[in-house]
Amino acid sequence: MRQRIFFRLLAVFVLGIAATTITLDLLIRPAWEDSLRQEIDRNLRQKTAMVANRINTDHSYALADVVSQESHASGTRATVIDARGKVLADSEVDAGSMENQIHEPEFAAALKGEVASRTRKSTRIAATFQCVAAPVAGGAVRLTYPLSDVEVATATLRRSLMWGTLAGLAVSLAMAAIVAQITVRRLRRVVDFASRIAAGELTARISDSSADEIGRMAAALDRTAGQLEQNFAALDTSRRQLETMLNSMQDAVIAVGADDLVLWANQPMNKLVPQRTRLNAPVVETVRDPDFLQAVRGASESRKVYTARAASILPGRTFDVTAAPMPGGGAVAVLRDLTETERVEKTRRDFIANVSHELRTPLTSIQGYTETLLDGASENNHSRDFLEIIRKNATRMSRLTEDLLTLARVESGEQRFAMQPVMPGELLQEAVQSFREVARTQNIELTVEDSAGAATVSADAEAIHQVFSNLVDNSLKYAASGRRIVLGAQPSPRGIEFYVRDFGPGIPFEHLPRLFERFYRVDKARSRESGGTGLGLAIAKHIVLAHSGTIRAESELNHGSTFLFTLPLASTTEQPA
Repeated sequence: MRQRIFFRLLAVFVLGIAATTITLDLLIRPAWEDSLRQEIDRNLRQKTAMVANRINTDHSYALADVVSQESHASGTRATVIDARGKVLADSEVDAGSMENQIHEPEFAAALKGEVASRTRKSTRIAATFQCVAAPVAGGAVRLTYPLSDVEVATATLRRSLMWGTLAGLAVSLAMAAIVAQITVRRLRRVVDFASRIAAGELTARISDSSADEIGRMAAALDRTAGQLEQNFAALDTSRRQLETMLNSMQDAVIAVGADDLVLWANQPMNKLVPQRTRLNAPVVETVRDPDFLQAVRGASESRKVYTARAASILPGRTFDVTAAPMPGGGAVAVLRDLTETERVEKTRRDFIANVSHELRTPLTSIQGYTETLLDGASENNHSRDFLEIIRKNATRMSRLTEDLLTLARVESGEQRFAMQPVMPGELLQEAVQSFREVARTQNIELTVEDSAGAATVSADAEAIHQVFSNLVDNSLKYAASGRRIVLGAQPSPRGIEFYVRDFGPGIPFEHLPRLFERFYRVDKARSRESGGTGLGLAIAKHIVLAHSGTIRAESELNHGSTFLFTLPLASTTEQPA
């Protein structure tokens, strides 16, 4: 890193110095040369004017002596010509040997009365001269100054620029090394900080108090690290709280990634499987139950909640599995042990069934003996009233035990249903036919509104007739004031939806969720008067559930009630010929 920064800085310095040197050489040097040439030309003009003045005024010396003296004094070569261009005197060469100078530009201008100058290059000696000519009486005088001093000065300037450039490069080399060392030291602290943060050391800081860009960057990184430390601390606290909460649950929880690898499991899950849960291992190595695996994969792939019943995770134990998708892929599954619950439920059902069965015989005896006593009792005897009460309650208890036995058989699955394709209209007409006389005696109109066309449902006709019997009987007892009950069937997304609608007083909203519970009554006093057992809707519910259907109730006060249940459509292979 240090070498890269050093060479980059050195390259920047070299480019800067080179640019400065080139600028000086291309712009400053020509201007300096021009200025020097102009200064030489001014001085030469002044000297030429002085020489011309002496030639015109000083007649005490010969012209050759004057030319020689002035040439020596001014450090130039002096030449005098007459009006026809003939050389009269020259400070360096014999005048007689020189050619006519009438065609020289500076002499031609001087003979016209002007002071003229010209830069002339000599090919013979490869030198450059500055010439200035001025008019004199009967001719002109010219001073010639060699420009070799200018070229020497220019060469000296270039050497100075070269040495200055080399000195600048040496200083740049030292500065680049120093700056690179300082910058690298600071950047290494930043890199070390980043490495420590990447390794999870969120307490790392740079602590660079400089005000330059690296210092501001270091301050920003320190603030970011502080915020990350706070966020990770809060996240770790939340994770620990969640882990503690999940470990304190009685239910087993396991998280599975999209690649079917175990991500996490709580302590009940570890205790549940004999080999304990192996993290980052395929979930099938921990739980081999196919229903469990299907629920987990289904939730992960479809991004929906899946439920299943797993009976092979542990011998003799049953688990309810609920798998929900996780945001990052995969699923989390909760396993609830239903073994004890099912055992208690089975014990309860068996108890109810056994008690009901045991009560049937004594209740039948009580009814029989009571009816026998009633046949022999006189009309005016008070004992007849007591016997009638006994018979009535014995009959009610007999109905209650029969309903309890029916409900227990349906719940436990002992009652087998003979599923056959049945037309909805047949089920509706049979229900109406059974209750038509009862409804007529109570002045209630019983009609079929719709029969769902030619569709067929898969159902046990006798069991569905019992559902209709319970629903219609319920409407006759509690909604007789509406004077009308309507039965019907209509297509629905789940099959065919049947309904029994009355126009009685309706049911308060808060009672609707509990209508299908055992012994639940909206109006307990009225139920006792009507002789109901409180089990009719519960029996209807379990029969419909056994048919893979659903049942519900809709009601509004003073606008009647509607009980609806759905039955699945019969499959193609079940359709009657």
